[in-house]
Amino acid sequence: MSSIEITTANFQKEVIQAPVPVLLDFWAPWCGPCKMISPVIDKIAEEYSGQVKVGKINIDENSALAEKHGIISIPTLIVYKDGEMAAQKNGAASKYDIEAMFKKLI
Repeated sequence: MSSIEITTANFQKEVIQAPVPVLLDFWAPWCGPCKMISPVIDKIAEEYSGQVKVGKINIDENSALAEKHGIISIPTLIVYKDGEMAAQKNGAASKYDIEAMFKKLI
């Protein structure tokens, strides 16, 4: 399974009500570090399909979600578990560091 686009309209259903942990990638098309980690995020989505849901939030198109989460720099990665924020990491990170954010939750 690949990552899904998260918007204000589907945030409640896809993130808050998700039965598995959700890794959110706050990004923008003009962000170099976002482009750098995008293939890593996609690989995680494939490798952990069924165990972790991976969503991408374009902050230019979903500024309300970015504001709600206090996003001031991108990329920012946030993990939700049982409708609650469980972990957050700012900046580009290695696959190992990203996995460490949610591995203990699955």
